[in-house]
Amino acid sequence: MTLIDKPFSQSCENNKQVILNVLELVLKDSSNLLEIGSGTGQHAVYFGEHLSHLKWQTSDMKQNHKGILAWLAESAANNISAPVEFTLGKSDWPQGEFDAVFTANTTHIMKPSEAKIMMQMVAQNLSDGGIFCQYGPFNIDGQYTNESNKRFDQHLQAEGCGGIRDIAELVGWAKGVTLVEKVIMPANNFLLIWRK
Repeated sequence: MTLIDKPFSQSCENNKQVILNVLELVLKDSSNLLEIGSGTGQHAVYFGEHLSHLKWQTSDMKQNHKGILAWLAESAANNISAPVEFTLGKSDWPQGEFDAVFTANTTHIMKPSEAKIMMQMVAQNLSDGGIFCQYGPFNIDGQYTNESNKRFDQHLQAEGCGGIRDIAELVGWAKGVTLVEKVIMPANNFLLIWRK
């Protein structure tokens, strides 16, 4: 895989700086992070390079590993680990002690059962005092935050995805971690900050 055919997500490019601004604050005391659903690998490389105090463990379904490795191969950072296979509902929690977890633009793609498993696994396996950062579109009190997200949710479900989850639903699933902050982000997204 060359630079030309390396996977690329425009949304990752668009949101990486605003997410980093928050991660720099909330993860300043963290040391070992698991990224759930590393996707193209763009976020891992960008955040790993800027958060050099963190050991950043990428993870995803096996079919996405080649693209993630292509991004890692071009990065000078030495704190980002090659992806481990992690498929919600099939895989065990990756080996290691993680005091931080990050996931972006995954929760609305997952089936509700998979999103529930993710919230439960994070709550069970995150180190005490650890931080979980969850980025994406979310509903509040059963309502879309705007018409754009309503249309996006209809599109997601038509494509076979689970769709936008309600924050209260996530809270109900995540017994053991507490939602401490909802950071409003551009493009109708939130960065949810959870603490164990």
